[in-house]
Order: sequence, then C-alpha cells, then structure tokens
Amino acid sequence: MKTEPGLVEGIPGRDRAVTVFRGIPYAAPPVAELRWRPPQPPASWPEVRTANTFGPVAPQAPGPELDGLDLPMSEDCLYLNVWTGAPAADEPPRPVLVWIHGGGFRVGTGAHLRYDGEALARKGVVVVTFNYRLGALGFLATPELSAESAHGASGNYGMLDQIAALEWVRRNIANFGGDPERVTIAGQSAGAGSVNFLAMSPLAKGLFHRAVAQSHARHFRDPELRFLASSYRTLDGAETAGTRYAAERGARTVQRLRSLPWPRLVEGNASAVDSAADTGGPAKPPLFRPVVDGWVIPSGYADTYAQGRQNDVHYLAGNNLDESGAVPESTFALYRTAGRRTWRPGAPPVHVTLEAFVAASREKFGPMAEEFLRLYPATTDDEAGRAHCAAVRDNARISTWLWAKDWTAHAGRSVYTYFWTHASPVMGQKPRRASHGSEIDFAFGNLHPEHGDWSDRDCAVTETMSAYWANFVATGDPNSPGLPHWPAWSAESPTVMELGSGFGPVPLAETPRLDFWNRFFLTQQAW
Repeated sequence: MKTEPGLVEGIPGRDRAVTVFRGIPYAAPPVAELRWRPPQPPASWPEVRTANTFGPVAPQAPGPELDGLDLPMSEDCLYLNVWTGAPAADEPPRPVLVWIHGGGFRVGTGAHLRYDGEALARKGVVVVTFNYRLGALGFLATPELSAESAHGASGNYGMLDQIAALEWVRRNIANFGGDPERVTIAGQSAGAGSVNFLAMSPLAKGLFHRAVAQSHARHFRDPELRFLASSYRTLDGAETAGTRYAAERGARTVQRLRSLPWPRLVEGNASAVDSAADTGGPAKPPLFRPVVDGWVIPSGYADTYAQGRQNDVHYLAGNNLDESGAVPESTFALYRTAGRRTWRPGAPPVHVTLEAFVAASREKFGPMAEEFLRLYPATTDDEAGRAHCAAVRDNARISTWLWAKDWTAHAGRSVYTYFWTHASPVMGQKPRRASHGSEIDFAFGNLHPEHGDWSDRDCAVTETMSAYWANFVATGDPNSPGLPHWPAWSAESPTVMELGSGFGPVPLAETPRLDFWNRFFLTQQAW
C-alpha cells in the first residue's frame, strides 16, 4: 500500500477479508532536538516496509494499561495502525474511524487489544489507532519552550501529535480504501477529552467530520470538568508548573531538559496531580494535560462555544452508570474498608459513609447544601452511598445535556447523547459493572474470549452498540433499520438515550433534581 514516505505491506487479520497495517510512522521520532517540538514528517524508506508489528509505546509508568502487551517503550513512538476490509481500489471509499486512546494523558497505547479494529472493519469502517506523546514529554510547558515557538505557546505536543496523525489520514487513507471526507475522531476518557479539544482547535479544522466523546463531555460550569479528562490548564499555570518540574530534575535550561534520559522525565508522572486546581473537593486533575495556549487551543469551552468558533461536526457523547465516583451498591462495604489514602490523578471521590457524604456536600454546594441534602436524603451509611451515586449519575446526565445545549447554539449538525448502563465483566472489576471504559469492547465489537467471560446478553448488546457506532461513523446518525431508535438531542426533550440494560430515551433526572443542578451550575465559574 502506498503512503507518502514509502510503500507498506500489511498482514491478514483473523478474518482474512481484513488487512491490518501495524506500526506505520506518521511523524519523525520526537527525540534529541525534536523533543518538545511540533511533530515533523517521517523520513522516507526506499523498500517496502513490512507493517506487521505495533510501534513502541510512548514513555510512561508501567501499569494495567500495558498488561498483555509485549512492546518496547521509547520516545520513538509516533506510529499508527490501520484495519481495512476494502477489497479493491475501484470500490466506493469507506468511512474512517480514528481512535484516540485514553489514560489521563499519562498512560496508554493505540496497540491495546481492546482497540482492535477488525470487527468494525468487517462492518465497512476503516479503523485507525495511534500513539501520541504522554506526560511531561507530551504536555510540559515552560516560558523557554514558549519562547522557542513562533506562536509563543508550549505544552500541547501530544495534541499536535494527534493533529499530525489526522493530517496523515487526510493525505494517505484513500490508499487504504478510506474516505478522507468522512473521518470520525473518537476516544474514551482522555481520548474523549482530546476529541473535545480537537473540536475547538482551528488547527484540526477540516480534518474530521464527526466526533465521539466517550466519558466525558461536560457543561462548562460543571466543577467536575476541572479534574476529569476534559480538564485543561492555562498557559501561565502550565508554565509555572513546568518550571518547577524542570527545577526538581536539576534542569534550569531547555538544553539540559533535552539532554535528560526519558525515564528521568517520566518518573513521577503517574501520580503527579495539579494540586492548585479548584475542583470543589479533594479530586485533582493530572499535572500534565492540554493547555489553552492561544494557538492549538485558543480559548476555553465557554468562550469557544459562546462565539461559535468550534469545528461544526456531528457529535455523539455520553457517560457510564458506574463512573465519576458512582459504584454498585454491592461494593459499598469494600470501599468503606479500603478507604482512600492517596488520590490518583483524575480519580473522583466515592462517598459511601454518611459522614463523608454530608461533609462533601457542604464543601461542594456551600449555601445550596441543605437543599441538595433534602433532594438526596440519607440517615445511614448505605443511604448515603445510594444518595451519592444517584447525585453523581444525575450530575453526569444533566451536565452532558447542557453541554449539548451550549454546543448546538452555534453549530448546525446533530448531536446524540447516551448513558451506558450494561454491567460488563471487563476492566478487572468484580462484580460486573458499567464502569469507566467498559463500553469500549461493545462499541468496537471486541468480545475477545481471552479478555472477559462474555454472556449471550453481552453478545446481543455488542451487536447493537457496534452497529450504532458504525452507522454514526458512516453517516453522522447512529440509526438504521432494525435498531432501537436513538433520537437526536433536542432542547425540548430533557432525556438521554440509555444504552445497555435497555435501549431507549430516559429522563435526565426527577424534575426537582433537574432544577437544582441547573441552578447550581449557574453559580459556578465558566470554564
């Protein structure tokens, strides 16, 4: 297959009708003088390159995100992978899904088995996954790095990698049977945050036509936005934190920073939190994450949406039943026993005792706390756990609905919102739950037997989910004959599409609770 730098040869998938191309360079290795610079074009190769091995993963702390992967770790990590079932050059081009992996901008890889694109390729989608720079190597900002930039900006190198991958798709995907005029970007957690930021970036304009944000897209006045994967930093704040980070490693100059071995720069990234972020509670975002720098991301959510400067694309976004601090009732006792001594970056609080629930409510809601506690009453630990989870879930559904209202005020294309409720065996969670990221396997159609103990119900759910996702990638509308109808977001209908335990619109919340959250958000800072 032809790419700009040279020819590549793929390998058959498990289904030989699908061809897989692994480890195609989309940018030059960002090493030495290219560390903390925008990605550069890859060098050409004269012979046919055998694309049968995933590229190295981006430097990161080892963790469960890399379980089962026997891949090296290297700064030379800017590679992508393609799954295609296009049989011939004269076939009409197929829609393209570009998947952005999650991991809090600290960990992860596009090579993970959960992102295997073969099942969607069998449904007529060309699937692309890729790596991007993470942690300090992807998101460090300092005044010196900003001064090097013609745009006076630093801290968004990982985002620039994502844009470079999309530019590669724009220029090359037709050779793989893909349609460069029908590109969907999609991601979960930090991948969803990336989707949201790319949707606001003028540098990504025209590179994609639809967007899927799987946990989370939130209202710009929702305090949860400040520590979840859609959180951002100001340039001043990022430069101050970056200068401190460099000094802690004995690097007073950019030259010294670029000379440090990458393990020294990755050390501590996994647990580094932005303690200065005001989130209305103990949860804090990761230290290294995207920056509103005036260039890659010109403005925050509120200003971008109010001025209608986002990229006008079809959007699909939603949240999960057991995330953002909500957990199954059967796990309350376990959470009380385990407690939480340290906060993982981006991790939400779980309040399953009466004391913790009341204290957190007073801290977060201030003068509105008594009203909140009347709407979500509790007199015992178990009642407090149930009230906490109900509030978290109401918050998520209402916040995403309000996000869609903000988005559509100056955007003309349709938006679809969902709430995932199917209890899954994946993610190492027992008992089954609709946990953070659990919908990925179902949207990709990847019920790999080695990854989970799947039931007949799981198989039925994945057929519906992957069909919705494939339809949206193809047309901007998840609906097709034979599927439960998924209505587009409407300002007249305060509902969300349930996916999983059932398939159909459900109310956002009880009316008094809906009214409360609307008024509470109005008291919060616009981001």
